[in-house]
Amino acid sequence: AHLGATRTAIDVGVSVGIPGSIDALVEQVAGYVDDGYRRVKLKIMPGFDVAPVGAVRGAFPDLALQVDANAGYAPEDAAVLTALDPFELLMIEQPFAPDELQAHAALAARITTPLCLDESILSVAHAMTALDLGACRIVNIKVGRVGGVLEAARIHDACRERGVPVWCGGMLETGIGRATNVALAALPGFVYPADISASDRYWRRDITQPFVLRGSTIEVPGGPGLGVDVDPDVLSDLGSMVVS
Repeated sequence: AHLGATRTAIDVGVSVGIPGSIDALVEQVAGYVDDGYRRVKLKIMPGFDVAPVGAVRGAFPDLALQVDANAGYAPEDAAVLTALDPFELLMIEQPFAPDELQAHAALAARITTPLCLDESILSVAHAMTALDLGACRIVNIKVGRVGGVLEAARIHDACRERGVPVWCGGMLETGIGRATNVALAALPGFVYPADISASDRYWRRDITQPFVLRGSTIEVPGGPGLGVDVDPDVLSDLGSMVVS
C-alpha cells in the first residue's frame, strides 16, 4: 500500500539458463510450462541464439517468450540479433554492454523486437537518458541493482509518466527479498510478467512462508510490513548448520 500497489497477485515467468544442448533446453522449457509458467525467458550468447530460440518457438508456438543476452554481444553482432525478429519475442534484453547506449539505439532503429535494458539502468537518471536516446522501449527494474525499493518505485513512476512499460527482475532472494519484489511488481506500471519464481525453485525450505505458483501468478502478501514472517526455527536450523 505504501508503494502504491494495485494488484493482489502478479504475473510471473521463469528464466532459463544455457544448457548443454538445444534438446536439453526444449526439455527444460517443457518442464516449466508443465509447472504452469506462461512466460519463459531464455538466456542467449554468441553461438547459442538463433537456433535454440527457433527450436523453443517451434515447440511452443503460443508461449510468451523473451531472451536475455546479459550484455554478451558487440554492436557488430546486430545482424544476429535482428535474425530473432521472426520468433515474435516479447523483447530482447540487454544485448550490449551497459554503457553502449548509442549502440542500443542504433539496433533499436533497425529491429522489430522491442529492446529492454537491464544492467544499463542504475537510477531514474539512467532510465530517462536511455529512453531519450531511443536505446530501449522497455525497462527492467531490479531492486538490488538500482539501490533499493524507493529508487525502484521512482523509476516505475517516471517510466509510467512516459508510457514506457516496465517489469520486475528478481535475483536469488529469500522470502524477504521475494516479498519486496512481489510488492513492487504489484504497481500498475509493471505490465510484463516478473522474473520472480516460486520459492521451491530455489529453496527446499525458505526462511519465510513460501511463495507458491498459482497458474502463472504469485499472490501479493497481505500482512503488515512486507507481509511475510521470518521463521525462527528455520534460522536456528541454518545457524546450526553453519556452526557445524
